[in-house]
Amino acid sequence: MQKSEKEEMIKELSDKFQRTQTAIVAEFSKLDVETVTKLRRKFREAKVEYKVIKNTLAKRAAKGTSVEVISDDFKGPVALAISYDDVIAPAKILTEFVKDLETIKIRSAVVQGRKIDVEGVKALAKLPGLTELRGQLLGMLNQPASMLARTLSAPGSQLARVLQAHSEQGESK
Repeated sequence: MQKSEKEEMIKELSDKFQRTQTAIVAEFSKLDVETVTKLRRKFREAKVEYKVIKNTLAKRAAKGTSVEVISDDFKGPVALAISYDDVIAPAKILTEFVKDLETIKIRSAVVQGRKIDVEGVKALAKLPGLTELRGQLLGMLNQPASMLARTLSAPGSQLARVLQAHSEQGESK
């Protein structure tokens, strides 16, 4: 690789690291093509970028970014799972894959500028995702309105039932 290509790659990685919300460093070895393809597909569906990195270039690109706190883990064959929006998605996908495979090991992660270890990534994966949180929030926002509607309609429906019972009594006499 020529020096100009390296510089371009460092600049591109640095730009990505600037925008990163979550970056997880995973060590991998002896992965077959089918497994990598499945993993990449899951990441793509969740809008997470999965990149096998060249360690020296990634360390240089990480300087001055939030990813710098995990740059010490750029040793050996590693890949980065990078998310720009959803903080939880990469952790969920990787921990799910780690359960089934012993060839992938999570080393560490950075979440919104804070370094977390493997246990932190596992805890993060247990949290509800962005779509689940939005659904819960929407449910909480709708709950008072639906309770208000039931409360306001209760006296009218009670009055209707009393009038119905009264008219049925009048007809039976």
